[in-house]
Amino acid sequence: MRIHEKYVARELMAAILLVILALLALYGFFDLIEALKDVGRGEFGVEHAFLYVSMRLPGRVYELMPIGVLIGALYALSSLARHSEITVLRASGMTTRHLLTLLFKVAGIFALVALLLGETLVPVAERAAESMRVQAMHKMVAQEFGSGLWVKDGRAFINIRTATPDARLEQVRVYQFNERNRLDFVMEAKHGEYVAPGQWRLDDVVQTVLGQDDKGIQVVRVERQPDLSWASGLTPEIISVLMVAPERMSLVGLVTYLRHLWVNNQKTERYEIALWKKFFYPLAALVMVALALPFGYTHSRMSSVSLQIFGGVMVGVLFHMLNGLFASLGVIHSWSPLLSALAPSALFLMAAMGMLWWVERR
Repeated sequence: MRIHEKYVARELMAAILLVILALLALYGFFDLIEALKDVGRGEFGVEHAFLYVSMRLPGRVYELMPIGVLIGALYALSSLARHSEITVLRASGMTTRHLLTLLFKVAGIFALVALLLGETLVPVAERAAESMRVQAMHKMVAQEFGSGLWVKDGRAFINIRTATPDARLEQVRVYQFNERNRLDFVMEAKHGEYVAPGQWRLDDVVQTVLGQDDKGIQVVRVERQPDLSWASGLTPEIISVLMVAPERMSLVGLVTYLRHLWVNNQKTERYEIALWKKFFYPLAALVMVALALPFGYTHSRMSSVSLQIFGGVMVGVLFHMLNGLFASLGVIHSWSPLLSALAPSALFLMAAMGMLWWVERR
């Protein structure tokens, strides 16, 4: 890499890191204010709030990476243009393609960091943060739903009123249907514990069996057992996966849960979109620098750097909103998961290419 390329790359990386740190401090402050609302619930104290926010910072870095790259690139390119350094670089023979390639190299580093964070640290940190929070507040995961957690396993529908972060179940109810889609039995248990692959131990079990006698008359039989071994495809990994938002899960976690949904013929659109977004979201950093380059070329027509930074913030917010909007619309209207995940980045890439073409023509 030549001296002028190293200089531009250093300016870009410094500006992007500075912006990401500033955004991280801002969002961390807002998260802390939100977490402080829970202080006093159970054993959740101020130290838990700070720890909870700190453990969620890797997820914030992953989420803010494209916006930070865009604003940082805008700031760096505007500063270079203000000192006529971009003009000198272009006059010395650096073409738009060459400069764009350099920007892609720098953005590629941040895209790789985002990918590694999303696959390693973010899912673990998110799960640990939620686990610490619910334990400190004595709050169970499934209480956020009206009737608890619902899972389909083959021909059985499982309702778990509460589930602890270590996959201990409380108030379990199993509705088992036969091949004719008729209810065979309802099993209720006060507690459940995972003891072996595919096996759960249920305590204080009450089983209501529906059947017919020799004359074809419907009979109901109630059986009580102190404990029972229950075979199910439900695993602690699946329960722990449900504690993390699909967008913050790892590829392995998403594939595992998607496989479970496919086997049980359940809707998978939300998780398929999240799976494709895991591939495309880090690459959004490349789109952001392509979008920032035309602003650097047209700086002489702008009143100040602050105007460009404001524009970058607005564009970043728009990208973030569209990213969530297309994901939600994809689930509602059953759009292709691939197109739903790719659409925001594709739209911004086309906008960047159009702006670059317009700048070059002028």
